[in-house]
Amino acid sequence: MKHPDLRAKAPSLAAGMAAADHGPDVQLSQTRHRAALVDGWNIEPGSTVLELGCGQGDMTAVLAEAVGPRGRVVAVDVAEPSYGAPVTLGESAARLAAGPLGPRIDFRFATDVLDPSTDFPENAFEYVVLAHCSWYFASFGQLRDTLARVRPWARRLCFAEWDLTPSSEDQLAHLLAVLIQGQAEAAGSHGPGNVRTPFSREELLRLLPQAGWTADGSRPVDTEGLQDGDWEIEACLDLVGTRERLAALPEPVRTLVLSQADVLRATAGPRGNRALAAYAVTAR
Repeated sequence: MKHPDLRAKAPSLAAGMAAADHGPDVQLSQTRHRAALVDGWNIEPGSTVLELGCGQGDMTAVLAEAVGPRGRVVAVDVAEPSYGAPVTLGESAARLAAGPLGPRIDFRFATDVLDPSTDFPENAFEYVVLAHCSWYFASFGQLRDTLARVRPWARRLCFAEWDLTPSSEDQLAHLLAVLIQGQAEAAGSHGPGNVRTPFSREELLRLLPQAGWTADGSRPVDTEGLQDGDWEIEACLDLVGTRERLAALPEPVRTLVLSQADVLRATAGPRGNRALAAYAVTAR
């Protein structure tokens, strides 16, 4: 038995999110994107799912709808429940827990799957899901270790991230903002942003066998209407405007970052910058 088209349920799912109180149109576009991802993964009703990097639960809500009342989603994040603005992770989780999807979800914040105290039985889950959270890892090695750690727990991996290869010129500003933030992080200037370790789709596919996974394939995912390009451009310009972040950079890297930021200002529009495309990968 397959679940119905999740994209048709996106409006009701989005309305149940706490962040919808602050930006209903933004929440709807984010939920529609995640519904398209889960539709493409064909996650069956009754499944058990481990979601890593659940954040405020944008993907969690869609997964909970997909698995149905007989399924279960264990949603894990290393952040504390107090993290996030204008809605914290804890506030968003509480809203979901109080709604019809609540009985299907087990939120576990401040939880690191690399900590030996975090453990699950072999094949406890049909799926492990990482959606738009892998660039937040402190290093590519940490991502490899995480994927290896969860390998015995789940039969299949469903992975989604932004694609560094732009398909059109109007995506270049988003790309440049991502690369600048990645350079700063790699050079030792650490911040609270969503981009710490950007990597390509090809690099992810090379990594999977090292972690014990065999990719079934990958597909592009449309991101039309998403606001992430604007968000990352703003985060990047905040970075270069922060004296402490710049002071932490070696002088050659600082010059490179500032020069690229000049190009970004000349390239980006004030709003409506097109987001990079995304890709989805499944593995077993």
